[in-house]
Amino acid sequence: MDVNDIIIRPVITEKATELAKQNKYVFRVHKKANKDMIEKAINSIFGVTPEKVNVMIVRGKRKRVRYNYGYTASWKKAIVTLKEGDKIEIFESK
Repeated sequence: MDVNDIIIRPVITEKATELAKQNKYVFRVHKKANKDMIEKAINSIFGVTPEKVNVMIVRGKRKRVRYNYGYTASWKKAIVTLKEGDKIEIFESK
């Protein structure tokens, strides 16, 4: 798997921006990616070394469309903790 396939996109929510103040960044990652793969991808894409990587599966929510029920797709989320002084420029506001 290529490093650009592992990191799908950053998650920019209110909770994620609060975590960014604590040097923790949230990304949506490939479902088959493990912690080592995510750490190497962050290192090669952004040039920073993660101190810690936490991963979780976000379950799909039940949605209703007219008379039928279905589910949104489940996805994997990674919270990457960086060392003091390291930053990822995507999350910095101007």
